[in-house]
Amino acid sequence: MPPFDYTLDFHQTDFRRHPELYRVGKGEQGVLLVEPYKSEILPHWRFRTPDIARESSELIYAQFLAYLDAQDFVGADMARKFLQMGFTRARRYANHRGGKKYDGPVPDDKKGQSGAHGRAELPRTPEDPEKAAAAAIFKRKWDEAQHHPEYVRQMANFKARYGK
Repeated sequence: MPPFDYTLDFHQTDFRRHPELYRVGKGEQGVLLVEPYKSEILPHWRFRTPDIARESSELIYAQFLAYLDAQDFVGADMARKFLQMGFTRARRYANHRGGKKYDGPVPDDKKGQSGAHGRAELPRTPEDPEKAAAAAIFKRKWDEAQHHPEYVRQMANFKARYGK
């Protein structure tokens, strides 16, 4: 699968109108960049407590299903990425009080990209059970989305059509 293209002008590109420019990439790549989906999904993304995570993941999953119904694979994939990010961020806060996983700032040329970028991982703190429960809620919805038969079908069609 081609890597996510961070060179695009994300402030000017409407990926609903130009799905050919979208790349699935790996994991959550582009989740906070690809518009108009970021603006449609981000307001619903919360994970502070299990109850908030449950409501958030259900709202985002409903968006995921609506994108699938509209044959909007890019939107569905972005909703899937937000569900994944709910899991990973809640796990980060479960493992690292305050959510800071790496020592030092993100290098300027790596802003907006995930990864350690040469920074050491900070030691884990005792697990926060509330954040761990929130992560588990998002994990279940992420798995459900990732294995949804219509999502799998639309991803195969997207890759066949655009090679991405």
